[in-house]
Amino acid sequence: MQKVPYFHVDAFTGQPLRGNQAAVMVLEAWPDDAMLQAIGAENLFAETAFLVPSLAGPADFELRWFTPTVEVAMCGHATLASGHVVLGQDPMRGRVTFATRKAGVLEVARDGERYALSLPAIRTTPGSFDEAVQMLGAAAPTEVWQSDQGYNIFVYPNAEDVRALSPDFKALLGYGDAQFIATALGTGDACGADIVSRVFVPGGGIDEDAATGSAHAALTPYWAAKLGRHAFTAHQASARGADFACRLDGDRVLLGGQCVTVVEGLFTLP
Repeated sequence: MQKVPYFHVDAFTGQPLRGNQAAVMVLEAWPDDAMLQAIGAENLFAETAFLVPSLAGPADFELRWFTPTVEVAMCGHATLASGHVVLGQDPMRGRVTFATRKAGVLEVARDGERYALSLPAIRTTPGSFDEAVQMLGAAAPTEVWQSDQGYNIFVYPNAEDVRALSPDFKALLGYGDAQFIATALGTGDACGADIVSRVFVPGGGIDEDAATGSAHAALTPYWAAKLGRHAFTAHQASARGADFACRLDGDRVLLGGQCVTVVEGLFTLP
């Protein structure tokens, strides 16, 4: 039996039991993929982040993420949680970098009382997705924007429309691990943020995600253009709730957020 350091972190929140849960596990070397997926299924979090120190290469660690059912190409909240774990173990360290298989090198840096996560900006273009609009329910969106990577943004008239959505998750499941991102201006919403969102990924094993960094890598370029400014605040209106400081910096998106460690211990591997 092997004992592996294990951290349960709530990301994009300054309060425990809010934001999005991530498991962070620091390994000495990569086990086979079946083991990684089995651990993801055991944890039952939106993502489990696995770190392996990188002895040579462009980053400090290699990083992979698994939902309970699939490996994902990019996960923001579990990367922020990973940065929180690494930087929390070394108070003098200001930043940490992660080499990923499909999202390039990602960075988490200290930013006052929070962290700043650097992700590649995901550009979307106007499109249509009438079938999904029906499956999301409630009011019709005013715009639909899409990317080649499977990010689908549905823009609604107001925040109340976003909060009122009651998706048909079984129907959305047929589109695989595509993200369905509902968003609106935050004007008049109790959260006080510039924009609000909800994110659904039933094909990835997550009916509604609590806090989605990758979705905000797509939302930030869209809303920066609409708002006419590079920086704004965002609230993900999931049941747990999550808060982001979003900034577009060229071809990168910087997401500011806090993290809270709620469990720390050892995970036993066979």
